[in-house]
Amino acid sequence: MKHLNLRTYVMVIALVCIWIIFSLLEGTFLSSRNLSNLSRRATVTAILAIGMTFVIVSANIDLSVGFGAGLLGAITAILHVQLGQPIILTLFIVICLGILIGLMQGYLVAYQHIPAFIVTLGGFLVFRGLMLAFTKGKTILLHDNWLKAIGNAYLPRAIGWTIMLIGLGVSGYVFFRQLSTSRATHTERAYLPTILKIVGTWGCIIAFVAVMNNYKGIPFSACILFGLVFVFHFIANRTRFGRYVYAVGGNAEAAYLSGINVRSITLRVFAIMGALMAIAGIVMTARLGSAGPDAGRLRELDAIAACVIGGASLMGGRGSILGAILGAFVMASLSNGMEMANMGTAGQDIIKGIVLVAAVGFDIASRK
Repeated sequence: MKHLNLRTYVMVIALVCIWIIFSLLEGTFLSSRNLSNLSRRATVTAILAIGMTFVIVSANIDLSVGFGAGLLGAITAILHVQLGQPIILTLFIVICLGILIGLMQGYLVAYQHIPAFIVTLGGFLVFRGLMLAFTKGKTILLHDNWLKAIGNAYLPRAIGWTIMLIGLGVSGYVFFRQLSTSRATHTERAYLPTILKIVGTWGCIIAFVAVMNNYKGIPFSACILFGLVFVFHFIANRTRFGRYVYAVGGNAEAAYLSGINVRSITLRVFAIMGALMAIAGIVMTARLGSAGPDAGRLRELDAIAACVIGGASLMGGRGSILGAILGAFVMASLSNGMEMANMGTAGQDIIKGIVLVAAVGFDIASRK
């Protein structure tokens, strides 16, 4: 979606402040072990938030992704554990099912003109019922270490340092291109922000890899997340499809009159959401080591909250992938910090509700 803006910088500052506050309350909050667990914890919500960003920016909503991810995670366990299907075939089938689910819901929204709220609320109920039927109300345990490794394995430290060097090189190349463009267009004012972005990005990459390697290494699930972020951030910012999603969400009628196939864009947005819902379900099941009848509960609300906190507008037309990822880490940091501070579930819900309302209030104030 859109490039880094003031809202993104505010979110970074807010995340740092949250970490500082919880580190003062609980000295081990910023330990390598806890930050590693935090990155694994935020992965599922962040993956769902990537797809939800496309959906919200297109002026739609998807309430089915929580139990949808749980259902697809249960199908993963059934195919691999109970039916003995190879892991690669299992993952392929589940992702295809996710895309199919997204296409079905997108068709009802785009071509049958049923409001997305109603379609996905129906999906919410259907997926929950199917999950209860498939699991028969019981937990299915995973026995395959390869499948569980998707959510629990760590990369060797040497590979982590290699990834760091690649990240520094790629980001340096991107920022060098921006500096070259600024020099060619004589926009000297863009030099300082770009240089600050370079320093900040390199600092974050080095710090992340150093902290993760100080524990067990970079979590494999975090690598999946960063790969998805890179791909979909590129799609959103550098492709015609990404621009069309913004146009449809900003003003669907104007987009239609300008020649954009609004129905096709909506259909593809829900297909993307379905694919990411499947990936999130696989990661969630692998991380937990099991698939249960209640898996994915309230995940859709976490994903929506992450997008809104990250700057997406529920009216459509505004939002970013990076903002949604920051929002997911804010939500995960709040939950993790409050649990370490022995705050009860009631207090956690109250705090997260206040943060969500405050984020929406900030968005409205910034519009004014």
